[in-house]
Amino acid sequence: MAQAATPSSTVDPWERFGWLMGAIWLVFLAFPIIALATGEAPTVWRVLGIVGILTFAAVYLRCFIVISGVDTWDQVVRTGLRHLAVMALIALALTPLLGVGSLSHLPYIVALAMFSLPLTWAFATAVGAVLLCIIVPLAVGSLTEDWYFILIVSLVALSTGLVRIVEQRGHVHRAAQAELALAAERDRVARDVHDVLGHSLTVVTVKAELAERLIETDPVRAREELAQIQALSRVALAEIRATVSGLRVASLADEVAAADAALTDAGIEADLPEDLSDVDPRHRVLTAWVLREAVTNVVRHSGATRCTVELGPGRLVVADDGRGAVGRREGNGLRGIRERVAAAGGTITLTPGPTGGTVLEVSLD
Repeated sequence: MAQAATPSSTVDPWERFGWLMGAIWLVFLAFPIIALATGEAPTVWRVLGIVGILTFAAVYLRCFIVISGVDTWDQVVRTGLRHLAVMALIALALTPLLGVGSLSHLPYIVALAMFSLPLTWAFATAVGAVLLCIIVPLAVGSLTEDWYFILIVSLVALSTGLVRIVEQRGHVHRAAQAELALAAERDRVARDVHDVLGHSLTVVTVKAELAERLIETDPVRAREELAQIQALSRVALAEIRATVSGLRVASLADEVAAADAALTDAGIEADLPEDLSDVDPRHRVLTAWVLREAVTNVVRHSGATRCTVELGPGRLVVADDGRGAVGRREGNGLRGIRERVAAAGGTITLTPGPTGGTVLEVSLD
């Protein structure tokens, strides 16, 4: 299956134009070309030599362009090996014409190896090239004149090797960041799904129990409760879809109304604020999420007969007169809202109520 084209605005400029960095250094091939053009060899051999150098440059440049567009590292290595083999053959074929000057091809071979081969192979290529720059001039007795090849190849190996190592570290860092972002997104979805389902299923369960008790004594009321269960189920399904899509946003007013309904259906007297204007707009969504989870816990676990909610500019208090939750193991829901509040720079405390039960207090800056 063909892959969709990547919009040009999202493509890394280095991937599109990185080959230009390799092309810049081709200017130094002008020296062997000038040496051939002004040499004493027959014209046909000089022309063939210049064509060979230009072909060498074309192969070198083509490899950079090709590897910038492939998808996997294996493809990069295979492409690099093929092009390096052709470049090495061309350099070897030009040796009878250029003599020691054929060593001028080695910096390009080293540079390409650094960006297209595994690091071990690349550094082995660089070491081999430096050794050639020592052995060949020694063999022909021109080391005092051609020592600069050692310096050039060594500097190319060092600079491209450092760039390669930094680039590789950058890839590892970006991969780690991507993993962390994915883990954070999974945690977000897990928290949101828990908050949505936990509250909705708790309310559905309470209403189903109420409908069961009323089905013989008050059939009309029981049918109303069943209709509300159907409506709640549809709302919960829509919320789950929105959550998975990253679009779920809790509304404080809706959560206060939902808390009133859930507590009333569970037979818990609800004392809820009517004026929500004191709540800092920056914290309204977070306060709504915390209120949803806190009320769900009261309905599900507390056994309370009364629940009081207080709201302020940077404060939320949910108190009940139930059996108390202090000292118990925290569930996923409470851990989830702790993470949300901590991410916003706030704190959550759980303390026993003055006459029993639990007081959950959230403080936000």
